[in-house]
Amino acid sequence: QAQLVESGGGLVQAGGSLRLSCVASGRTFSIYAMGWFRQAPGKERELVAAINSSGSTTFADSVKDRFTISRDNTKSTAYLQMNSLKPEDTAVYYCAAAAPGLNWYLKAWYDYWGQGTQVTVSS
Repeated sequence: QAQLVESGGGLVQAGGSLRLSCVASGRTFSIYAMGWFRQAPGKERELVAAINSSGSTTFADSVKDRFTISRDNTKSTAYLQMNSLKPEDTAVYYCAAAAPGLNWYLKAWYDYWGQGTQVTVSS
């Protein structure tokens, strides 16, 4: 079982940066794919970035070249580095974990979710 806790959200000005962290409990962190999702008011929860157990990554088109996802298996932690933030990045950001499989880049594949952390980008 995976238990995930996000941190690092907050209020930043447009153009600023934030780094989100997701700490996972359990002894099998390294085999999970880890994803970051976000949900803005009135919108569906969407994939922002994901990284699988082999280190392959995927990003939403809207954040490519601005966000970076990484993981440190020794610390059971996943990170989302967000640069050049825009007001449209404002959302609750969720960390999620997916059991091993071929569809780690799909939202429906994720079984475990954190509580979310608010990111607000002011103009």
